[in-house]
Amino acid sequence: MTITDEDCLAETLEFNAQFEAAAASRPPRGQAPNADVLALLRHNRLGGDTPPVRLPQGQDRLVADGVKVRAFVPEHVDGVYLHIHGGGWAFGSADGQDKKLWRLAVEARLAVMSVDYRLAPEHPFPAGPDDCEAAARWLVDHAEAEFGTGRLLIGGESAGAHLSVLTLLRLRDRHGITGAFRAAHLAFGPYDLSMTPSQRLFGSRRLLSNSDSVKGSYELFTPGLGPEERRDPEVSPLYADLRGLPSARIVVGTQDPLLDDSLFLAQRWQAAGAPVQLGVVAGAMHGFTLFPLTITAREQERERDFLAGAGR
Repeated sequence: MTITDEDCLAETLEFNAQFEAAAASRPPRGQAPNADVLALLRHNRLGGDTPPVRLPQGQDRLVADGVKVRAFVPEHVDGVYLHIHGGGWAFGSADGQDKKLWRLAVEARLAVMSVDYRLAPEHPFPAGPDDCEAAARWLVDHAEAEFGTGRLLIGGESAGAHLSVLTLLRLRDRHGITGAFRAAHLAFGPYDLSMTPSQRLFGSRRLLSNSDSVKGSYELFTPGLGPEERRDPEVSPLYADLRGLPSARIVVGTQDPLLDDSLFLAQRWQAAGAPVQLGVVAGAMHGFTLFPLTITAREQERERDFLAGAGR
């Protein structure tokens, strides 16, 4: 395992300490968030204290089965990136990161289509995965006509990374579709919803995510299921047969409760025969790319470069 960005470690750890101190004045996420906390998280989207900015370049539209997506189409398009947002399957939205997605679209010359999948607890598993699967199938059938290219990529952050892997597996297992998506970009995802050692042992530190908050997210997403049932490969892709999946870039921070998930998935992905780039960012907490840090700027450049060149 190679750890990157150690030259930024002092800045990163200082930010973590400030975030943790400020968390004392914020409502605890604890186990499954109550209605008031969930409403606040949904209003402010991911990590922020105010609602996100919607850009005019974003286009809201419906695709197969009435699934909502938000599309960003730059002047020059060399590929299509199916983006799946994070938020513990219970908050976040396709219009919660317009600035980032529009910049990625322009700089990587990609049409970016972000899925506004249904959220738990109102719509628990398998609603979210169903929507992502439908959007992916629509792209397989329509990307060439809509965007002038069949070079498809997929990826997301946190819960979105988990849903990205499930989507690839569903395309393969339910529809016999392999090779349509040529690469996956997976940032700090949960791939074992029965909880890896790093998830269980992280404890109650008030960073963006901790042992209690990930457990609470699983309870919202898969109500009524225990740890053994959550090891089903249709829920936890770490236990799936990963053969036939495309190349991947997997990213996580060393202070993320989901560290083991990325390490284990990268090992299994490579063992299944696909190339893997693994990035482990020194000192980074879960969701670090939401914040104005040096490591965020670097990671966004690495993501852009990977997606711009993948699958050619």
